[in-house]
Amino acid sequence: MVAQTLESGGQTVTDTKKYDICVIGGAGHVGLPLSMAFADRGKRVIIHDINTQAVEMVRNGKMPFMETGGDELLSKVINKTLFATDDPESITLSEYVVVIIGTPVDEHLNPQIRDFKASIEQMIPYLRNHHTVVFRSTIQPGVTRMIHNLLTKVYPEIGIAYCPERIAEGKALEELQSLPQIISSFTPAATAKVRKLFTLLTDEILEVTPLEAELAKLFTNTWRYIQFATANQFYMIAEENNVNFYNVYNAMTYHYPRAKNFPKPGFAAGPCLLKDTMQLSAFTGNKFFLGHSAMLVNEGLPNFILTQLKSRFPDLTTKTVGILGMAFKAENDDSRESLSFKLKWLCEVAAAKVLCSDPYIDVDYWVSPEVLIDRCDIVIIGAPHARYAKLDMRGKYLVDVWHLNAS
Repeated sequence: MVAQTLESGGQTVTDTKKYDICVIGGAGHVGLPLSMAFADRGKRVIIHDINTQAVEMVRNGKMPFMETGGDELLSKVINKTLFATDDPESITLSEYVVVIIGTPVDEHLNPQIRDFKASIEQMIPYLRNHHTVVFRSTIQPGVTRMIHNLLTKVYPEIGIAYCPERIAEGKALEELQSLPQIISSFTPAATAKVRKLFTLLTDEILEVTPLEAELAKLFTNTWRYIQFATANQFYMIAEENNVNFYNVYNAMTYHYPRAKNFPKPGFAAGPCLLKDTMQLSAFTGNKFFLGHSAMLVNEGLPNFILTQLKSRFPDLTTKTVGILGMAFKAENDDSRESLSFKLKWLCEVAAAKVLCSDPYIDVDYWVSPEVLIDRCDIVIIGAPHARYAKLDMRGKYLVDVWHLNAS
């Protein structure tokens, strides 16, 4: 421990630096893998999170969610170089403060900057001039500068940086060391500090301005969302004309390099893609019409499926519908913003009964895949978990947008 005398808000305080890095929001899908990765490289990392249940699980060496390699790494570092707390004093005792708090969108799809700013203001009593504060989650363009202006009024020497994450959920530990890291800040000193921090993970560092980093993050997720919307729109066109979409897809992509990145259709959901597309829309003054169109297509896919079922089954009100897979993507336990739930709610109005199943999500009244198939007239694959490809669907009307059960 190193004792330091520091100037803070006109007062002299003495702090003891106990940790290298404090990760605020560090028990979540973005923060925990990052915390473990730094801890695995010998840094003393303290997780601060208001989710007391997740904090307690981490303390006991248990992952709060699925992450490839997470269980093994957590057991290796917990209570050695990785620690967890809900005490905000841990912020003061660290050199770097990595903030995993994003700007969500409200029910009108507008960024909630006020809530984000309030969270930062709550941190101010625990910050010091020696800190380098690194924002990691998606934020509205311009917010990094706003926070920089806010915090430097209190702590003139504090370093503020934005270094966005770009990991795929469930594969964070792998991608943190395989993907280049984007860094940005407002001063050469802060830039040097964050470069030093993220070279612990990779030698490939991309340095840009804060606004460029904010846009790079939004552009990345929005680009994926638009790609999925294109595939989903093509799928709907094919289905409406009684054409096998995957025959068309194979004809497009087989040994044809200019179509090799064309994605397959399916539910484009989760906590980031729609949210980030709408943040970009708000940044443009709601003139991002391509993003709006993508939203209408992707969010409309469950409605399209139900419309097709109504056309195929005029007596749908007498049928039992089953949805296999309620997570927002394959081999994952995260149901946030999953379109399987939107489909469930739509079918509950239109059909006699709806059954749900997911091997990664524990809900008491859900059933096993085998029971679901046995009891349902119609089976819809909501999330393409690999195990579903082996299920016997004979005798059932199958809706498989993902082309998982191709046999």
